[in-house]
Amino acid sequence: MTVLWINLTLVYFFSFFSRYFSVPSLSNISSIKPNKLMIFMVMLTIVLVSGLRRNIGDTYFYRHIYDSNEFTWEYVLSQKDIGFGIMQMLLQQISDDSQIMVFITALITNVLIIIVLYKYSRLPELALYVYITSGMHIVSMNGIRQFLAAAILFTATKYLFEGDFKKYALIILFASFFHQSALILIPIYFIVRRKAWTGTTFMMLLLAIVFTLGFDKFSQILFGAIEDTTYGDYESSSEGGANIIRVMVYAAPVILAYFGREKLRIIFPQGDYIVNMSLLAVVFMIIATQNWIFARFTIYFGLYQLILISWVPKLFTENSQRLVYYLILICYFLYFYLDAVLTMGIQYRSDFIG
Repeated sequence: MTVLWINLTLVYFFSFFSRYFSVPSLSNISSIKPNKLMIFMVMLTIVLVSGLRRNIGDTYFYRHIYDSNEFTWEYVLSQKDIGFGIMQMLLQQISDDSQIMVFITALITNVLIIIVLYKYSRLPELALYVYITSGMHIVSMNGIRQFLAAAILFTATKYLFEGDFKKYALIILFASFFHQSALILIPIYFIVRRKAWTGTTFMMLLLAIVFTLGFDKFSQILFGAIEDTTYGDYESSSEGGANIIRVMVYAAPVILAYFGREKLRIIFPQGDYIVNMSLLAVVFMIIATQNWIFARFTIYFGLYQLILISWVPKLFTENSQRLVYYLILICYFLYFYLDAVLTMGIQYRSDFIG
């Protein structure tokens, strides 16, 4: 964990000074443009730590596949999610060492995420701090394909805000070549592009609760519908369910945003879309208390919580903003220690970083 603690410290340090040396945004007086040099240092730190690892989650499994197979067109087309296969086929033309696959995937994933956070975060150091302490950075080193797809989807935020469905859908389709589940974001577009905290909002929460309470019945219908797809084996998943603490972590930014909803609309006009995306992360996490497989969908929606949390302190009075800011730092730090150290016992290993 030593490397991950150092990573957290450096990322917060560089991202804090990216705001300290920022300039006001010309498009939105409430926004800022972080210092590009400091943001580049953030990218460098995160990518090196993530890309030079040799363990954590499914990393060994992905490396074993890369090392054990020759990625020809015949092999790639025989597998699901051919986009990731084509990428590996191209990388094998450069090197047979699977470290290059891990590094390039980490590079693309993290750079895309940081670029979007650079553009839309109000307090970039808070967004990036929560990216690490909420566990998303560790998850990106576990569900490699899906998080890569999520990072690509995250870049469609611009078109979600602008209401350009065609360009939004094209990005979704491209991401689906890396993970088919990305296609869920196409219908989601029509759900989230509306005012937050309306009847639709509470309907989504109610459906999540009803689904959770009647999970056995609903899950039979759901898994029956997908049994002939590549995801049919999810019914036999034995990963258990998400714990209530994780649900609370996902719900906290949304609850805080509710109390400051009117001010959020003033200082961040697209905030309703971000709230709706963040709320879907909570919905899937509630359902995931019954089967962890549903938590995988939060990978797509949880990234929007990073944008939301970066605006939360600004929703409070001037005198309270600093207190809220420090409470967020402390609470997420404690959660990171509980989740990564006490629960999962994460040990970072690398052939390059000692």
